[in-house]
Amino acid sequence: MSGDDELSGTSAVRESHRFDVERLKGWLEENVAEFRGPLTVEQFKGGQSNPTYKLVTPAKTYVLRRKPPGTTLQGAHAVDREARVLRALEPTGFSVPNVYGVCTDDQIIGTWFYVMDCVTGRNVWDATFPQVKREERPRYFDAMNGAIAHLHSIDFRNIGLADFGKAGNYLERQIGRWTKQYLTDSDGGRDPYLDRLIEWLPAHIPASDETALIHGDFRVDNLIFHPSEPRVVAVLDWELSTLGHPLADFANHVMMYRMPPTLIAGLFGADLEALNIPSESEYVAAYCRRTGRDGIDYLDFFIAFNLFRLAAIVHGIKGRLIRGNASSAHAEKMVTALPVIAQRAWEQALGARP
Repeated sequence: MSGDDELSGTSAVRESHRFDVERLKGWLEENVAEFRGPLTVEQFKGGQSNPTYKLVTPAKTYVLRRKPPGTTLQGAHAVDREARVLRALEPTGFSVPNVYGVCTDDQIIGTWFYVMDCVTGRNVWDATFPQVKREERPRYFDAMNGAIAHLHSIDFRNIGLADFGKAGNYLERQIGRWTKQYLTDSDGGRDPYLDRLIEWLPAHIPASDETALIHGDFRVDNLIFHPSEPRVVAVLDWELSTLGHPLADFANHVMMYRMPPTLIAGLFGADLEALNIPSESEYVAAYCRRTGRDGIDYLDFFIAFNLFRLAAIVHGIKGRLIRGNASSAHAEKMVTALPVIAQRAWEQALGARP
C-alpha cells in the first residue's frame, strides 16, 4: 500500500467523484476572500476514505477534502471534524494547513467538504527514506517523533476541544466501534482472525488509562516534510482524530517497524543499521524521553489493537469497493491485503502480555 507512482501526485478527477466545478467556483468566490479564478480541479491519487482534490488557480493552489459520494456508514467521513481540529491546532504552532472554509450544503458538490492550504514540501511514501542521505535519516525520524510527542502534549481543553471526544475508556469504546462497523458492513464478508480478535481484545485491555488529543493515523505518508530540511511542515488526514489514549496513537505510528512495505509504509525486513534508521526500541525511548515516561507497557497489545482497527478500516474499504463508492483507485489493491493485516494483528495479540 505504498509506492510513489501509485499514490503520489494527481490525476484527472475519477468519474465517480466528479462534480459541478462552476458551482464550487461560485462557493469559493463567496467564502474564500483571496480566491480568484479560473479554476482547474485535479484529484490526488491517494486518500482511501475521503476523496481529496487539488484546486489550481493562477495565483494560489488549494486542497479540497470531501465526504465520498454514495451510501456511507453513519459517523464516518466527518470532514467537519477534520476542519475543526485543524483550526484548533493552528494557533498552537503545531504543523497543520490553514483552513479557509467548510461547506455543509450538499447542493454545492454533492457532499460536505472543506478547503485548506496546499502545503508544498517532500512527500515520503517509503519509510526507509531512500531519497534522503544516510547520515540525515535519523534527523527525519527525530522530527516525526517530536511531532507526535508535541501533539500529545497539547492541552486539548485550552484549544476548545474538550468535547472533541469522550475522556477515558478509549480502547474499550474503539474496539466496540470497529467491531460494530466490521459486523455491520456485511458486504465485506468475514475474516477468521478478526472474528478471534473481537473476542480477545476486550478481555485484555490494559488497566491504565490516559486521554490526549490523538491523530489516529500518524504515518510517514500522512506528513509533509520541508523540501530540504528534516522538519515536518504539515500533518495531514485527520479523519480519525479524537480524544483518546496517546499510547494507542503512538503504537499506531510505531507499527511501521512491524509491517512490511507492501502493506503500509513499513520497515519490517529492512536493514535498519545499514540504512542508519533508529531501531524500534530507540524510537520508543525517544518518545518516552519527550513525554516523561519510563517505557511503555503493553506495546504489543496497543499494536494488536491498531492492526485490528486497520483491518476493520480496510474491511470498510472492501465494502465501499463492492458498493462502487471507494475513494481511491488504489482501494482494490488494499483490499487484497486484508487477510494479511488481520493475520498480523492476531500474531501481535499472541505476543501481548497484558
